[in-house]
Amino acid sequence: MEEVEKKSGFLPNVFKVMAHRPNEFRAFFAYYAVIMDKENGNLSKADKELIIVATSANNKCPYCVTAHGALHRIYSKKKTLADQVTINPELADLSPRDRAMLEFALAVAKPENITEEHFSQLEKHGFDREDAWDIAMVTAFFAMANRIAHLTDMRPNEEFYTLGRLPKEKSKESK
Repeated sequence: MEEVEKKSGFLPNVFKVMAHRPNEFRAFFAYYAVIMDKENGNLSKADKELIIVATSANNKCPYCVTAHGALHRIYSKKKTLADQVTINPELADLSPRDRAMLEFALAVAKPENITEEHFSQLEKHGFDREDAWDIAMVTAFFAMANRIAHLTDMRPNEEFYTLGRLPKEKSKESK
């Protein structure tokens, strides 16, 4: 937690909430690291953050939408795309690849079976079955995280609102 606080300049509320149960804290962040820090496959950090934004908007989770929207802005250098996806993914300025990725993620988020047609749509945009698995794991993990945020009434740290929108020095001044 000290490392995160030192690197970001603040301690995200998810760390404070999950610290309530140390074993669950360690398991939660260990799995987070496995799916988010994976180096192989066709998903970038920005892709994963956009999946989280779409999934979390679908689940109406203000904490995850705000926190991961900020991370998407930082990784992608796109200032408005996460906001567009939050408001209406169908109208967002998505590339065909990103649209296919998010449509698959949102299909996984629904209580229905994934079909060959879902996989075919991904494959048209250069994703394989391992990428589909990665998209599904990010979606599923954040469905759980969204529910923990709802259970605990977790609110976004104020710092997340300016991350990736303002230069680092200015965002620190706005505290």
